[in-house]
Amino acid sequence: MNKPIKRDKALQPLSREHHHSLLLCWKIRTGLNKGVELKRIKRYTDWFFVHHIQPHFQAEEDFLFGILGMDHQLVKKALSQHRRLYRLFGNSEEIEKSLSLIEEELEQHIRFEERVLFNEIQQVATKEQLEIFNQHHSEAGFQENTDDEFWK
Repeated sequence: MNKPIKRDKALQPLSREHHHSLLLCWKIRTGLNKGVELKRIKRYTDWFFVHHIQPHFQAEEDFLFGILGMDHQLVKKALSQHRRLYRLFGNSEEIEKSLSLIEEELEQHIRFEERVLFNEIQQVATKEQLEIFNQHHSEAGFQENTDDEFWK
């Protein structure tokens, strides 16, 4: 049986943000399964990307990944996944395909960061490095967009 991962306090806000992004994956999956109009789902994912994903990625890239070094293999993998997700969120031509891929790839990315990358960072980070990250990334608290709750 796997023991729960003990997340450093400085990284807990990122893990909570990951939880909301996993819910986004569920919302996309639910909307697609219910046959919700694709533009409705896309409108929500565009909002979520601007308000939650972009700031989250920026904080990781600017203040967290450098703890391991930008040339570290795990950081390179995370950055590659970020670039791929930026492209998928930005694609407005093949909406159904992009939404389906976002749902799959965002979930895989979060699992990778939570199970592999963050554990590695916790092993090598000093208290000072984590404190610096914590000073630069403050959890704003999740604000839901209830304009169109297509997943209900």
